[in-house]
Amino acid sequence: YEIRLSLVGSEMCIRDRVSTQSTGKFDLFVLPEGVKKVELQKDTKIQNAALFTVQKEDHTVGNLIRMQLHRDPEVLFAGYRMPHPLEHKIVVKVQTTPNSEPKRAFNKALTELISELSMIEDKFKREIARKQHEGAMHDM
Repeated sequence: YEIRLSLVGSEMCIRDRVSTQSTGKFDLFVLPEGVKKVELQKDTKIQNAALFTVQKEDHTVGNLIRMQLHRDPEVLFAGYRMPHPLEHKIVVKVQTTPNSEPKRAFNKALTELISELSMIEDKFKREIARKQHEGAMHDM
């Protein structure tokens, strides 16, 4: 107890840091009230180009979106950046041909990604079920 009393200020600082860190984990993926997940800003310097700011995402999603956009023949350029490592957002830049629009290409890429990931999830679940069934048959 004597040690605690002499270090009360330090212990409070440590507790404050730990509680901030534990609640901070949710800050990585929970949007604050009133914040949009995706914001569109037209690029004024480049024709048929736009910037999409995606909140609470990082390189994993940025690379997935970028690669999916590259599969679209109407997309001339697709890239992303993280403005700062401590800011959990990415900025995706898309430029399309005059026959298309960046917003349409971005939405199409997201729809195709969701479909592809759902297919992978289904295959994964079927394989787990198959392995569990084989294990149950082997135990008999």
